[in-house]
Amino acid sequence: MLNLLKLIRWKNLVMIALMQLLIKYALFKPFDVTITLNDLGFFLLVLATLCLAAAGNIINDIYDVTTDLVNKPEKVIVGKSISEKTAYNLFFAFNIIGVGLGFYLSHVVGKSPFFALFVIISALLYIYASYLKQTPLIGNIVISILVALSLIIVGIFDLIPAITSTNKEAQVTFFKIVFDYALFAFIINLIREMVKDLEDIDGDYNAQMNTLPIAVGRERARQLVFIISLVPIFAVVYYILTFLYKQELVVIYFLAFIIAPLIYISIKIFNAETKKDYKHISLILKYVMFFGMLSLLMYPLILK
Repeated sequence: MLNLLKLIRWKNLVMIALMQLLIKYALFKPFDVTITLNDLGFFLLVLATLCLAAAGNIINDIYDVTTDLVNKPEKVIVGKSISEKTAYNLFFAFNIIGVGLGFYLSHVVGKSPFFALFVIISALLYIYASYLKQTPLIGNIVISILVALSLIIVGIFDLIPAITSTNKEAQVTFFKIVFDYALFAFIINLIREMVKDLEDIDGDYNAQMNTLPIAVGRERARQLVFIISLVPIFAVVYYILTFLYKQELVVIYFLAFIIAPLIYISIKIFNAETKKDYKHISLILKYVMFFGMLSLLMYPLILK
């Protein structure tokens, strides 16, 4: 059981579920936003998302065995603790459950075309693991878009079907907030994926993958990641100055738990040299994502 949890990367799944729960219960519920899904429907939406993410993690591990044997041999599960055949069976099972729940939910909210979203996510996760991950930058962008979609999908299923002529302005406002957080998740994950490519360059090179550091060189890739790492700093500062500047407590939170760590990350990237440096940066980026999502709890102060 422990090996299965490691295979599906349960900590990442918990993070996805937490982000979705915060959007629903920290952003929508306190303001009595008109929503479509009841608690059971929302639970099924979270479950569908987690099943697709778990399937994506499994197929990623299947295709990454060669590189992982070099980069992190102690963490290799496929072919050791769990056979490749079992891993494939789990991949198909999680996909079927996730897409099946998506089909059901799209009919529950009365928007049958929404079902295509789950099919596209499932297909992209496979294409990413089997092909796109090996292409410079494109793979990083695609997987980061999928992370952002795990947030946006809550707005798509909970807000859009409930839009009427009388509540349209409010629904759009809250969807924009979700979209802003999805953009934040996208850029933080993009930086982290690029940092992981720098961390795993040796194993990727041995597996004849063509990630960004291999394509343009470690130093140029590091410089590009440094430049991109400045984007969320300026974006969050702009967000604070535009929307949050009147709330002193909120501003302090953003400065202490988001801006300061982001500046620290940029400095570390600028000076990074070893695999250990990149691993540390990747971990701090996870914390930034976590505290960024926790800021949703402060919206009763922001929108009071």
